[in-house]
Amino acid sequence: MAAPGPRSSLRGAHCRQLLLILAVFSFACEACKKEIFNIPSKLEADKLIGRVNLKECLRSVDHIQSSDPDFRVLEDGSVYTAHAVVLSDEKRSFIIRLSDTKKQTQKEILVLLEYQKKVLRKRHTKEIVLRRSKRRWAPIPCSMQENSLGPFPLFLQQVQSDAAQNYTIFYSISGRGVDKEPLNLFFIERDTGNLYCTRPVDREEYDVFDLIAYASTADGYSADFPLPLPIRVEDENDNHPIFTEAIYNFEVPESSRIGTTVGVVCATDRDEPDTMHTRLKYSILEQTPRSPGLFSVHPSTGVITTVSHYLDREVVDKYSLIMKVQDMDGQFFGLMSTATCIITVKDSNDNLPTFKQNAYEASVEENTVNVEILRIPIEDKDLINSANWRANFTILKGNENGHFKISTDKATNEGVLSVVKPLNYEENHQMVLEIGVTNEAPFTRDVALRMTTMNRAMVTVHVKDQDEGPECSPEVQYIRIKENSAVGSKINGYKAYDPETKSASGLRYKILHDPKEWITINERSGSVETYKTLDREVITPRNELYNITVMAIDQDGRSCTGTLAVSIEDVNDNPPEILQDYLVICKTNMEHVDISAIDHDDSSNGAPFYFSLANTSPEINRLWTITRVNDTAARLAYQKNAQFQEYFIPVAVKDRAGLSATKTLRVNLCDCTNPVQCRAAARSADVILGKWAILAILLGIALLFSILLTLVCGVVSARNKKGFPEDLAQQNLIISNTEAPGDDKVCSANGFMTQTVNNANQSFCGTMGSGVKNGGQETIEMVRGGHQTLESCRGAGHHHTLDSCRGGAVEMENSRYTYSEWQNFTQPRLGEESIRGHTG
Repeated sequence: MAAPGPRSSLRGAHCRQLLLILAVFSFACEACKKEIFNIPSKLEADKLIGRVNLKECLRSVDHIQSSDPDFRVLEDGSVYTAHAVVLSDEKRSFIIRLSDTKKQTQKEILVLLEYQKKVLRKRHTKEIVLRRSKRRWAPIPCSMQENSLGPFPLFLQQVQSDAAQNYTIFYSISGRGVDKEPLNLFFIERDTGNLYCTRPVDREEYDVFDLIAYASTADGYSADFPLPLPIRVEDENDNHPIFTEAIYNFEVPESSRIGTTVGVVCATDRDEPDTMHTRLKYSILEQTPRSPGLFSVHPSTGVITTVSHYLDREVVDKYSLIMKVQDMDGQFFGLMSTATCIITVKDSNDNLPTFKQNAYEASVEENTVNVEILRIPIEDKDLINSANWRANFTILKGNENGHFKISTDKATNEGVLSVVKPLNYEENHQMVLEIGVTNEAPFTRDVALRMTTMNRAMVTVHVKDQDEGPECSPEVQYIRIKENSAVGSKINGYKAYDPETKSASGLRYKILHDPKEWITINERSGSVETYKTLDREVITPRNELYNITVMAIDQDGRSCTGTLAVSIEDVNDNPPEILQDYLVICKTNMEHVDISAIDHDDSSNGAPFYFSLANTSPEINRLWTITRVNDTAARLAYQKNAQFQEYFIPVAVKDRAGLSATKTLRVNLCDCTNPVQCRAAARSADVILGKWAILAILLGIALLFSILLTLVCGVVSARNKKGFPEDLAQQNLIISNTEAPGDDKVCSANGFMTQTVNNANQSFCGTMGSGVKNGGQETIEMVRGGHQTLESCRGAGHHHTLDSCRGGAVEMENSRYTYSEWQNFTQPRLGEESIRGHTG
């Protein structure tokens, strides 16, 4: 077999290469959809004729080529004329080749340019344009890139109406961006319907433009319905995310647990929401001081938390963080901004107060009080003048008797140890105290450390001896004395002693205060004796002690005071006492009445009481009974045949020790429904008896006076021929002072009858003035004639006057003898009688 020659080898290689190209083309070069553009017959250079969706055909394109040099294709699929083009034929086509060299893929898009030569005519005025009920013209959804770089005017899309097939159609638009702000942003070619944008647009200012497209004939007739034409502005990541604050200030307690929230940072982005342009991610760029890293931030929420428990204010009290926020979900090409975050570490009580020494010593003289004996300093690293720093001192041991007190000096935070109760050298030469210290705020460290949250120190207090006076110990001493003890009874009294010698010799005693002066004290021995009889019942309250203040004095004049508490033992010297005196029983609705008694003695000599009828008459025993109600009360009951009257019933009551007393009760068995009625009647009866008694006294006085006056007149008449006036024989002395019911009738010398009526409305007529009692006021008048009457008596309580009634005329002044006339008439004659009596 002959070997192939050179020509045959070259031909074979060329065929293999051609087959390989054909194989690759057949494998990778696939045709996409066909694009049809309607264009005019003449096109200027750099004229946009349409847009092709390249990504729909091939996702990743790194090489675009046009098979027709008259047209060029941009990366976004826009097809422009490379230079002026004139279409000679109705149809023209070219291929757009798309290549992906990495995947060795190639695809083609067939572009068909159509130009239909039409004979367009104008619509006659009488010709009707047929409107389709269903709109046939519609735009492709249109958008434009924010901040587009052009070239401008930028072709957006072409608007066409079906009516353009038969008529000459002119296109126009309106809306925001055309005839509204921003003005002249969009325009449309009148003949072609091509829509253009004239300048870049900021989406944050205008995110969509709602235009209205119109198709009309040359004479202005609407060839189709207005077409809504929305133009959406596609967002570009042109806005940086911005923190809401330039500087954030947060606080966090020291020793906080891991995960404690410190604060939240927040940023905003003006770009389109819910896109990568506004998907923000937070991070910490820098921490100062740098080491160690104590904080972290959540990338999505911006919440800052602690990642370590080593926050210690005493080491670092403030941190500064540089916070970063970046859009595009934090990708390296995303836009970013920063802010500062200041974190202040708040103080916590994580440091115990400690004593500078473990042991301290102090000294104090005995019997001194309210003196400062020691100051104890401490150390605490927490914040000064805070509750975490201020100390609380406590005496843990050695102060069982309350001799010491420890407080805190607010300025220096030292413990101040003082003596508040006198110390006694003879009892203790020295005392050892255990002092503990804590803070006002609770300790915040872990539980394991809280077991040792109190630092302790020992304080030894040396007590110095002092020459002191007598000691009244115990201060209150008790004795017992029976009441009613004989005067001069001696009892052991008060005892004091010298603390140095433990002896009472050489001490003198005196009483400073004895409320009733019942007791005297022996100056040398301190024993006491009764000076008066003691009465327990006098003390108020009765069961309390009778306290006497005693002073003990040594030879140097030093003294002490104490109290002698006397317990007075009760003696049964007080019988029970019935409380009631006067009782009322309404027989119609009461069958009995209760009485009660008290005893001033002690309860051992008091109730229960025993009640009985004492030395009563047979009638009382027959009509009345007494029964027990309780320990201090009894019930007095009557028999059915008892009469309405007052009864005097003696009742005996005896205490438990047998001491008794008898009391006569006045019991009114009354015909009433309420005891108040009988009590009121009894008071009224008392008043009436008192008036009768007064009336009897007044009548007696008036009678004695009239007898005396008669005797004097008789003697004078016998001695002297001159007598009384003639009409004096017809005068009458009438005593009219009765208050009892009934009529008083007095007959005068001339036989004239006078009459008085009862107290209700008294009216007197008579021959002589009356003696009227009215509140102690009386008048007795001698009236001439037998026809005088008492004109007006208006009842008890008024002063009565006597007027003349003779002939109806008043003759009071002419018919009355004055006191001076009677005195001139009687005094000389009484003097004569007196002389004669002496001489005889």
